[in-house]
Amino acid sequence: MLFRQIMDPSLAQYAYLIGCQQTREAVIVDPERDIDRYLEIAEAEGLTITAVTETHIHADFLSGAREFAERTRAKLYLSDEGDSDWKYGWADGHGYDTTLLKNGDTFQVGNIELKALHTPGHTPEHLSFLVTDHGGGASEPMGILSGDFVFVGDLGRPDLLESAAGVIGAREPSAHRLHESVQQFLELPDFLQVWPAHGAGSACGKALGAVPMSTVGYERRFNAAIDAASRGEEQFVQAILDGQPEPPLYFARMKSLNRSGPPVLGELPTPRHLSTEELERASGRVDAVVVDTRTDRKRFMKAHLPRSLYAPLGKSFPTVVGSYVDPKEDIILVIAPDRVDEAVRNLIRIGLDRIGGFIVPDELSQAGSLVSTKIVSFDELEELASNDLTVLDVRGAAEFARRRIPEAINIAHTRLRAQHHEVPSQGPIYVHCQGGARAAVAAAFLERMGHEVLFIDDLFSNWQAAAGAPG
Repeated sequence: MLFRQIMDPSLAQYAYLIGCQQTREAVIVDPERDIDRYLEIAEAEGLTITAVTETHIHADFLSGAREFAERTRAKLYLSDEGDSDWKYGWADGHGYDTTLLKNGDTFQVGNIELKALHTPGHTPEHLSFLVTDHGGGASEPMGILSGDFVFVGDLGRPDLLESAAGVIGAREPSAHRLHESVQQFLELPDFLQVWPAHGAGSACGKALGAVPMSTVGYERRFNAAIDAASRGEEQFVQAILDGQPEPPLYFARMKSLNRSGPPVLGELPTPRHLSTEELERASGRVDAVVVDTRTDRKRFMKAHLPRSLYAPLGKSFPTVVGSYVDPKEDIILVIAPDRVDEAVRNLIRIGLDRIGGFIVPDELSQAGSLVSTKIVSFDELEELASNDLTVLDVRGAAEFARRRIPEAINIAHTRLRAQHHEVPSQGPIYVHCQGGARAAVAAAFLERMGHEVLFIDDLFSNWQAAAGAPG
């Protein structure tokens, strides 16, 4: 058996290529939409991807399952569990070779067997897969593809149907179902490897570990969420729901598209290098948005195009653009040419396909008048404390509840586009977070919406120290 874990660091997402080296067939599990990466890896290993499966209807990226079915005619193995609202609406009626799976169903790719286990809680239809290498002589599974059910050190959050997809009243029932699934997990043998769909940095849980895989026995002993499940169902429900971060706005759209059918991508977009004249025309359109990807936020604040968004190209890039960009807008990137492909892949993975072109940062000075954003520190905020200030804290609600500036408004940066009407329209807005990164992207968005903004580029601990507040 050939086993490859394929990571997307921006979404902290793991796909899995599992191949039978005797028949040269392979299955891809939880693929993202730019499937050329997986095809290249399989080809380099002398394998053909003949089957595609996924653990559930994803919220944080567009699935590549339909892309495989369209481009390679690979067989689809998809969940038929859950209620009628969470079925794969696109899998039938398009001529795809689809097998729908219930709890206990199995399928084989070459001499490798995958057995579906219904493990609801994160989502109603969620499946995990036990993997057995019959070609290698095994009669028991080697590991479990746990999807967003069991992570290293955590469990998948059960609140997303409500907090992201808008299914009111789903949080507690989902948490109870997750508790039941944990009992099923604890019946598995300790030696089984655990292969999760996400790692540290994903918004699909609150305390995911950075180690890429684990074992049932290790998680039984050291997973804090599983430990909470052992102390009683009601205590578990409270613990698993407490402190979950606000999901990015784009999660609801991903859920809907992955259920009804992700648009077929085909080839990756290839944005053109725009002239400054083309940039001026494009950036003035109401259906276009400039996304500045420079990683040095001080340089952005010093000089940037009017009404441009700030989304540094790194691990937070999909979260930021997914939270602030409308999929109907044409995106113009400010970016180094050698990073265009990276940005394009990040964008199409969350369904932002309208990429109209790019310019390089050194060309900004030729693109007309630039604007700046005033940067202040918490010391300067304290000096102004006698005045009526509007302070916007863009940390998560759990962070805000622990320690906050008196009278500050709290809107998580991932929810600001939907809630910016709650920000006062009069007077300057002082924007802060924990260390400056989230406040920087929020400040740029608020300026785009017409607010006067002062960006607090400072550590929140400096305010705590000055105010004599405990950490």
